[in-house]
Amino acid sequence: MRFSQLFGKTLRQAPAEADSVSHQLLVRAGMIHQLVAGVYSYLPLGWRALRKIEQIIREEMDRAGGQELMMPVLQPLEMWQETGRDQAFGQGLFVLTDRRQRKLCLGPTHEEMITELVKRNVQSYRDLPLLLYQIQTKFRDEPRPRGGLLRVREFTMKDLYSFDADEAGLDVSYKKMIQAYHNVYHRCGLPVMMVEADSGAIGGKDSHEFIVITETGEDQVIYCQSCGYAANLERAQSIKPQGSPSGDLLPMEEVSTPGQKTIEEVATFLGVGPEQTLKAVFYVADGQVVFVTIRGDLGVNEVKLKNALGCTELRLATEGEVTGTGLVAGSASLVGVTGLRRVADDSITRGRNFVAGANKPDTHLRNVNYLRDFSVDLLVDIALAQPGQGCPRCGQKLLVTRGIEAGHIFKLGTAFSQLLGATFLDKQGVTRPVIMGCYGIGVGRLLAAVVERHHDDQGIIWPPSVAPYHIHICSLAGAEAAAEQLYLELTAAGLEVLLDDRDESAGVKFNDADLLGLPVRLTLSRRTLKSNSAEVKLRSATDAQLWPLEGIAAHLKELIHSLQQKQV
Repeated sequence: MRFSQLFGKTLRQAPAEADSVSHQLLVRAGMIHQLVAGVYSYLPLGWRALRKIEQIIREEMDRAGGQELMMPVLQPLEMWQETGRDQAFGQGLFVLTDRRQRKLCLGPTHEEMITELVKRNVQSYRDLPLLLYQIQTKFRDEPRPRGGLLRVREFTMKDLYSFDADEAGLDVSYKKMIQAYHNVYHRCGLPVMMVEADSGAIGGKDSHEFIVITETGEDQVIYCQSCGYAANLERAQSIKPQGSPSGDLLPMEEVSTPGQKTIEEVATFLGVGPEQTLKAVFYVADGQVVFVTIRGDLGVNEVKLKNALGCTELRLATEGEVTGTGLVAGSASLVGVTGLRRVADDSITRGRNFVAGANKPDTHLRNVNYLRDFSVDLLVDIALAQPGQGCPRCGQKLLVTRGIEAGHIFKLGTAFSQLLGATFLDKQGVTRPVIMGCYGIGVGRLLAAVVERHHDDQGIIWPPSVAPYHIHICSLAGAEAAAEQLYLELTAAGLEVLLDDRDESAGVKFNDADLLGLPVRLTLSRRTLKSNSAEVKLRSATDAQLWPLEGIAAHLKELIHSLQQKQV
């Protein structure tokens, strides 16, 4: 490809709304273009990189035994109503009405659709196991699209679904996909950590995310170096430290706390640590106000809370909604409270004689104790795990790192097959529901993750396996004819080459070469031609070398091959 003919322009500055490194660099490099929030066009360079990632994914899915198919984007809404996931996805589901007034949705995922297909085509255990996948456009009405390709409303996803006769078969399929995913990430130049994850609206009993470790990541991972435990922040558990000192239960007493509302203010005013206090937080779950209490040194994990409540919608209550309960924000506790749903984190059992609100202005209570002074409807772990707390498996201190979710796999079991009637006859002739799993990779998100992981202050540094082109020829003044001849020679040899044949200065061409980030830059100038050579520089290196033009195609092939072998 000649740069002068390439569709898309490089930019010196990123748009103001670009809020992630990958967003900034992909826009500046002329690889993507935003149409509206969360909806992007892929320009030729970006599309070439995306297609390479797709091909890597396709090869690894096929190697694991997957069969590729294609399912419709438009799906009957009644299929989603049958499984109840129209409510689980809520406003994230794009819904439309056709001319016959039939409700349809744009598929955010395809569990219902694939289960229906298997229902029509699988009758016996002899038809199992199956691994079926597609690479296709999905739609989710994200409330806050951000990060460029990291959180969008229209995206390309590889979704594979496994179908087995029993749990042992599901375990085999799950392990196959774990290995296939690791192969994909390795080939894309991405080190990943597999972590326990929340299943969310997809459902199922177990799930894992694959996190690309990078300082610019939007996700936090809690992990243990001693035993290998790892989970995303939404799922992570921990051994919570002991709260207030143990000892006899002391008599509860009121204490004046004028103007003290936050945990920090109350704890400081009364001379106690935050771990000796009980925090009150009000939520609205599916329209019902819920009173949540947790130890003052901990935060509420809203994903855990939502799962514990089994609700579809969860949000913090407004001041007016709290006032409507008759309680006082800043001085509330569960002491004497009835008529509200009461949920508490199990940290309230790790300590005694807590400070809590007295349910009257500017007043708190000392020596409040669970069971003696108040009770709850649900006692469960709803706390955010924190680094420094104990590992739930081995007790060692937990650590935290940042990363980007680059894939998610789920053990669905029979959640969908039972609801939709996807059954088979086992060896004894007994009808049983098919055992399912699902496995997703957002292709555009993976592209963004590559850029987030591989860049510097000048631009992108593409791993060779997914680079739009491998070689970037910079033709300087006086070397145009030689550069054209070299371009034709390299492309004829099967190398992927971008020739910068524009009438621009050397500085502009070098800056754009760094921004685009192709693995190898060749520079031809009057100086290099005096020795019949080209200047060869790796994008990942600082120094350049002079290579003789004679036989350079073969040497470049060896170089590209060696770079691919060194990835990760």
